[in-house]
Amino acid sequence: MAAESAARDGRDVPREPIPRPPIPRPPIPRAPVRWTSAPPGALDLLAHARRALAEAAEATAPNERYAAAHLAALRTTAAVLAARARPEEEKPGRRRPPRSAWQLLPQVAPELTEWAGYFAGGARKRAAAEAGLPNAVTGREADDLVRDVEVFIRLVVRLLGLPPLTVVPPQQAG
Repeated sequence: MAAESAARDGRDVPREPIPRPPIPRPPIPRAPVRWTSAPPGALDLLAHARRALAEAAEATAPNERYAAAHLAALRTTAAVLAARARPEEEKPGRRRPPRSAWQLLPQVAPELTEWAGYFAGGARKRAAAEAGLPNAVTGREADDLVRDVEVFIRLVVRLLGLPPLTVVPPQQAG
C-alpha cells in the first residue's frame, strides 16, 4: 500500500531487482577417453602445455609470451592427437607427405576445427617471435594468445573427460 501511495504522489519507489535465471550452458560432448584410459603420453603433453602456459604468463617480452603460449597450444593439440588419433593404413609404396598438427586436429576432433585454424594462422608469428624479430608481435597479441590458450586447454581437458588440471609453475633456474 505504501508503494501505491508513493507512486500516486510521484515519489520514486525503490524496487527490488528482478532475479534473472542463470543462463544454461549447453553440455560439451565428451570423448570416450577417461582419466584411467587416457594414454600417459596425452597426460604428459597436457602437463607440459600447462607449464608452457605458466611460463608464457610470467614472461615479460611479448615475443617470449607469444612463442611460449603458441607452444602450449601445440602441446595441447598433440595431447588430443595422442588420445584420439588412430593410425592410418598406408598403401604399399605410397607415403603421404607430413602434415601439421593443425591439419590433423580437425580430423580427430572436428569440434576443434576453428581452434586449429586460429592457431595455424599464428604459426608464422610464432616463428618470427622465436627468431627474435623485433615487433614480431605486440604485447596485446601476446596477452590475447595467452588467454586464448588457457581457454583451449580447459576445453580440451573437458572434451577428453579428464579432471581439471592444476597449473604447474615453471621450475626455477638454480
